[in-house]
Amino acid sequence: MSDPFPTRLVIKLGTSVLTAGTDRLNRPYMVGLARQVAALREHGTQVLLVSSGAVAAGRERMGAAPGQRARGSVPLKQMLAAVGQSRLMHLYEQFFEIYGLQVAQALLTRDDLRDRQRYLNARNTLLLCLERGIVPIVNENDAVVTAEIRVGDNDNLSAMVAGLIDADLLLILTDIAGLYSADPRSDPAATLIAEVPVIDERIWAMAGGAGTARGTGGMRTKIQAADLATRAGTAVVVASGAEPDSILRVAAGERLGTRFSATGSHLDSRKRWILAETARQSRLVVDAGAVAALVSQGKSLLPAGVAAVEGDFDRGQTIRIYAPDGREVARGLTQYRAADVRAISGLRSAQIAETLGYDYGPEVVHRDDMVVLI
Repeated sequence: MSDPFPTRLVIKLGTSVLTAGTDRLNRPYMVGLARQVAALREHGTQVLLVSSGAVAAGRERMGAAPGQRARGSVPLKQMLAAVGQSRLMHLYEQFFEIYGLQVAQALLTRDDLRDRQRYLNARNTLLLCLERGIVPIVNENDAVVTAEIRVGDNDNLSAMVAGLIDADLLLILTDIAGLYSADPRSDPAATLIAEVPVIDERIWAMAGGAGTARGTGGMRTKIQAADLATRAGTAVVVASGAEPDSILRVAAGERLGTRFSATGSHLDSRKRWILAETARQSRLVVDAGAVAALVSQGKSLLPAGVAAVEGDFDRGQTIRIYAPDGREVARGLTQYRAADVRAISGLRSAQIAETLGYDYGPEVVHRDDMVVLI
């Protein structure tokens, strides 16, 4: 019988998990985490952590009163992150050293994933750490990040990192047992969903709002992360971090929490990068002819096939492309900004230059810059 343990595992740890719902980092939990990672290494599993907790560590170090929050003050949050990041890493280093493991810190922003060269540099660094038996610990660079370059939450960051390193499994540990049919905090009839083969509108409807006061992520961000990771070929499990040995149990194949099946195969490097940078609130709706050209004929998206433009985006961003019936057809790098696409939608490619006064080519999205999703 083959070993069920994954070859490469990304574990996302929320603040509520690392603090066990308190205002302090939970040292015994972090020691147990190190113990489980060491056990996984014995099974040949390479492990990467995406860890929240820097702001909580900074708040603890600065002696903030219990219950005091940094909410609403970006400079205060960034100051706490700057203080707390080194403290968080120091604790990880101490606890992992007990089990003979070395850790490495990697701080990322959306710009690191948006820029092709920086994306590849981050991938090479993380893969080399894993090959050398080092446990990379990734977090968003909260001390310097701005709204324009924020990933926004570590759930989605973990999915991007899972795609970045071709992980087999992404385990998102949180303060809830998994995805429920309704909010279990308000609906006693809510039931845990053990398996999600496909993320459809029914699954999105089950997502609630924001998470706890200590964290930033709710179930919706976890479904967003699962959607991104599964499309890139990584299975996802959302489970309670409070369950004893939850990491080892999930890695060994135990059905814990909610499992989202991978819906695609591992993508090549460029397509992983395209999926990692998506203008979330922006999309193009294309006509039926364009859908057929993209899906069945392997064609690029031309302005003639664009029926509607929603939201705002810049040239070079990844945008979502939808069919008239609401299905997401593809994602790809747009050659034109939103205002330009609105101006040329429905036109022949030969009319782009006369309409805009310039052109960046005949395609809105070139086939080489596109990932087809159906």
